[in-house]
Amino acid sequence: MGVWGLYYYIFMKIKNYIPNTITCLNLISGCIAVWFAFNGDFKYALWAILVAAVFDFCDGLAARLLHAYSAVGKELDSLADVVSFGFAPGALVFSILEQGGYEWLRFGGFIIPAFSALRLAKFNLDERQTSSFLGLPVPANAIFWAGLAYAYSSFFAVQPVFLLVLTVIFSLLLVSELPMFSLKVKGLAWKDNKIQYLFLIGCAGLLIIFGLEGIMWLIVWYIAFSIILKYFIKK
Repeated sequence: MGVWGLYYYIFMKIKNYIPNTITCLNLISGCIAVWFAFNGDFKYALWAILVAAVFDFCDGLAARLLHAYSAVGKELDSLADVVSFGFAPGALVFSILEQGGYEWLRFGGFIIPAFSALRLAKFNLDERQTSSFLGLPVPANAIFWAGLAYAYSSFFAVQPVFLLVLTVIFSLLLVSELPMFSLKVKGLAWKDNKIQYLFLIGCAGLLIIFGLEGIMWLIVWYIAFSIILKYFIKK
């Protein structure tokens, strides 16, 4: 066996573990986000959640490219997402309310991980969500809360009712039947990916205008665009 043959043999032995390793990096990033959230460091919590979202995208991509699907990987992915995109945003809301001095209301933030777990359980059993989504994906929900905590925590710390109403609204969006498009592209042709390209153009504009403080508005744009597609354009 030559050198390249040895490399190939090693790669074939480890390739099935690559997606799960990436999923574990998602989980670790989520744990770091939780730690920053409870310490009130919302900037680094935002970055940790964004990193977790990148790993969450890459583990599925790696599984498809390597043909390394597994039942363990599917379960591990959901468990990692509960932490990174459920518990972490819940910790952010908890911390914002804690900064406002709301000793009991702060526990309302844990509505988010409960509904995130429910959304993930439904997603795993729902065969309708192979190429698009029904309800807000948990990574998008987490990014919304991370962006809100980073840019507007001081405002919402003194507006607990408003914050809890948003918590309930976004939790219900997680388990809603609202059709929401996926960012998976079919090649690079415009005609096959018009929705994705228009969305990304809007995202670029928001980031140019608002910078990092526009992260929250990317998810608002995602929800608004999905509603427009369902109730206006497709009709």
